[in-house]
Amino acid sequence: MIDKINELLRRVEEFKPKAAAEIEEFRIKILGKKGELTALMEEFKTVAPELKRDLGQQLNRLKNEATVRINSLREELQNAVADNSPRTDDLTRPGSAEHLGSRHPISLVKNQIVEVFSRLGYTVADGPEIEDDWHVFSALNFPPEHPARDMQDTFFIEKDPDILLRTHTSSIQVRTMEHQKPPIRVICPGRVFRNEAISYRAHCIFHQIEGLYIDEGVSFADMKQSLLYFAKEVFGEQTVIRMRPSYFPFTEPSAEVDVSCNLCGGKGCPVCKGTGWLEIMGCGMVDPNVLKANDIDPEKYAGFAFGMGIERIAMLKYGVKDLRLYFENDVRFLHQFDEAL
Repeated sequence: MIDKINELLRRVEEFKPKAAAEIEEFRIKILGKKGELTALMEEFKTVAPELKRDLGQQLNRLKNEATVRINSLREELQNAVADNSPRTDDLTRPGSAEHLGSRHPISLVKNQIVEVFSRLGYTVADGPEIEDDWHVFSALNFPPEHPARDMQDTFFIEKDPDILLRTHTSSIQVRTMEHQKPPIRVICPGRVFRNEAISYRAHCIFHQIEGLYIDEGVSFADMKQSLLYFAKEVFGEQTVIRMRPSYFPFTEPSAEVDVSCNLCGGKGCPVCKGTGWLEIMGCGMVDPNVLKANDIDPEKYAGFAFGMGIERIAMLKYGVKDLRLYFENDVRFLHQFDEAL
């Protein structure tokens, strides 16, 4: 298949039309609904999973270079005609289409996660990025000595009263519990801020999506089944999960969730450090103290919460190894996430 792609790239580069009709004929032959690129896209569906990423990038490159080449040739011919004819403005001529680019991988993954949980009855909730201590820490059972309350770990805007950039979208869960009584079933996507050094795996600004489900009779088994459904929908039907005990101030019991590595199929590779597992989120049953702080009776209601970094999910899903690429304005990087592939 790579030979066919290279051959098409060569023909695109060497194509030298003499008239506009030849350009349109060439465009239909290469990029039309029944063109050669469409045939390659159909063939792409049958290739082995481990080859899809590289072949997908090559197909995107072919599509982009063919589009740019055709548009450039059209412009050259139009300019040549304009130079050899009286300058007149024809207002009846159709406008030229603008290439609008591709969706950002963060947006693609966020929209997919929202769509998956909407099938389970979750609605989207939103809240402010500049928050107070109560909604970020106190209502979520953070002790006064917790390091997240230190200015070295969190971006504080004011002290006494404490005003800060939210460190997680859990603050949206608190605001939801303040204004809505159970049953509650929401997901909370948004941008969050932490005072961390920027590296290939961490950034001071990133995106989270958290979920909260509170009702009568909610159990740990309900949470596990929901997260298994999510993992299979995002990473593939073959995906399995495991849950390891952990600690969070706002849930008890708490767990870290791992998925089987989608690159090696759980056999072990450099990406998963030979373990066959990749960590994707934290979760747990909502602590009774959190329910009490938000005027919800823990004797009657129970619930679970979970949270994940959208950048982390996108890295695992698309095989991106450097977080900083998400913040680059490089169209060539973004094109590899074209929804057509």
